[in-house]
Amino acid sequence: MPAPSASLQATISKVTKRLLPFLLLMYVLAFLDRANVGFAKKAFQADTGISDAAFALGASIFFLSYALLEVPSNIIMHKVGARIWMARIMVTWGLISAAMMFAHNEFTFYVLRVLLGAAEAGFFPGVIFYLTLWFPSFARGRAMGLFYFGAPLAFIFGSPLSGLLLDWHGLGGLHGWQWMFMVEGLLATVVGVWAYFYLDNKPADAKWLSAEEKDELTRVLAAEETHKTTHGPAHLLSAMRNMKVLHFALIYFLIQMSVYGVVFYLPTQVANLLGTKVGLQVGFVSAIPWVCALVAAYVLPRMADASGNRRGYAAAILAVSGLGIAASVATTSPALALIALCFAAAGFISVQPIFWTFPTDYLGGVAAAGGIALINSLGALGGFVAPNVKTWAEAAFASQAAGLYVLAGTTLLGALLILAIGQSRALPVAPATRRA
Repeated sequence: MPAPSASLQATISKVTKRLLPFLLLMYVLAFLDRANVGFAKKAFQADTGISDAAFALGASIFFLSYALLEVPSNIIMHKVGARIWMARIMVTWGLISAAMMFAHNEFTFYVLRVLLGAAEAGFFPGVIFYLTLWFPSFARGRAMGLFYFGAPLAFIFGSPLSGLLLDWHGLGGLHGWQWMFMVEGLLATVVGVWAYFYLDNKPADAKWLSAEEKDELTRVLAAEETHKTTHGPAHLLSAMRNMKVLHFALIYFLIQMSVYGVVFYLPTQVANLLGTKVGLQVGFVSAIPWVCALVAAYVLPRMADASGNRRGYAAAILAVSGLGIAASVATTSPALALIALCFAAAGFISVQPIFWTFPTDYLGGVAAAGGIALINSLGALGGFVAPNVKTWAEAAFASQAAGLYVLAGTTLLGALLILAIGQSRALPVAPATRRA
């Protein structure tokens, strides 16, 4: 593949500045609305009487409806475009997330979490697919790395925000967790309305690109699509039963187990380390691992691109994450435990943009829309399995550490499966990009 022209690189820079900040904002709100239940845990259970097992089920049941509707949602987006469909997703999930303020018993909690999963289904794979419509292979890893700033940013800024809102307990006759769900949910709804007016479906629709910029970018992307559909599955059904796609899905499942096994319980774990309740102080300390993840999400995908060995980098990064999860409960020192959590979060966040370059370099067209959604939906089941496996392991081994040890083991298994990914015939990273 020839090195990208200066004009193409300038166009990619223009696209990055236009799209990535807004997509990043959307992801921050999505991740925050998905994970803020972890901040509400103690106060929510104290006010509602919901048990640990019921909380784990409610927190994780989100992923069942989310996984079930991922593929249909992404196929719809492929047909109607991101502008309409992303706006629909954000508005509905924001309203349902705000309605969590009315979850006063187990049944309501379960129902709203199922509805939240259904509303958000298709958002993440939709964005991944959307990036393939705007960024050629040589630029996609970095673009995804920037998009993955969303998760750590959600905790860097969202953790103190969630802690602050929890401290509003009693204001206006509402519990703190009610304020948190309402405010953060309505923020997502507002951004969803904005998305309808801001996003363009594809480069040809972008009034902010010149005709020459549109033509060159469209030509490069079309050539890559032809290459991918020639060497990989070209149709939806062939992608759904492709063994390589299922291999990707298993890896992503294990990555998501590590993510949500930590995310749902990080505020509680930090509170225990500090010997205090979840509030503003815990929110600030909980943000520290995500600062490390933010730096890693910027640096490591770029290093992986430059090395030309994305697979080796991804495996090593995920292995470090697994060791960090294990070390966070192996030590009795709060400082060392926090450092271990920094390595864990940095690893399982920064490995994901590198991981997504594998399927997006392999899949094209409607096969990409369906295949990416399938990988994400099966992977999302890791978010359902992780809290329940963690709770089971802690009960079975009568140890609060057992759950995280199990999740550390599954994370290391994911690293081994990354090494087992075969060589792809998809487009290589451009030489000029590797030297950058």
